[in-house]
Amino acid sequence: MPAGSKQSLMFSYKMAQLTKALWKSVEKDWQMWVKPFDLNINEHQILLISYQLEGASISDIAKFGVMHVSTAFNFSKKLEERGLLRFSKKTTDKRNTYIELTEKGSELLLQTFEEYEKDTFGIYEGAMPIKQLYGKFPDFSELITIVRHLYGEDFMEIFDASLSNFDDEFLEKDGNLVSKYHAEKE
Repeated sequence: MPAGSKQSLMFSYKMAQLTKALWKSVEKDWQMWVKPFDLNINEHQILLISYQLEGASISDIAKFGVMHVSTAFNFSKKLEERGLLRFSKKTTDKRNTYIELTEKGSELLLQTFEEYEKDTFGIYEGAMPIKQLYGKFPDFSELITIVRHLYGEDFMEIFDASLSNFDDEFLEKDGNLVSKYHAEKE
């Protein structure tokens, strides 16, 4: 075995097992969260990315949703059939298909956020001992560095922008998320 192979194998194995365990928890909770809205995780993620990127291409959805292009397209088509997304081509770019949220899609996405209950997510509960001990949730700097190296700076820029946008667009009212859009209507 070449030098470093054992270390590489052990690191890869630990990362695979730990991220798989974390993902299974997130996946179960995410699916339970969006199921009442007749959505699955991929559909919800497509709505969220479309909301964040405003006029994203199917390739953008696939890249930032970390899914195959055919998965992004097929689930986007289902969302279009439900009147939640609109497909278009740009006059300057006939090769790519672009999608945007309809008003109905935007309303549904905002409703999912407003119905979110933090206590139903195991990953949040699992992180509470760290928050109680250190006064903050875990820092993701090392994980972000790995993802940045694997997916590139543009991936991280969109990730950072989506977090910033989310922070700017939602308020917490009585322990629940409320979009500023809905808060202004009241």
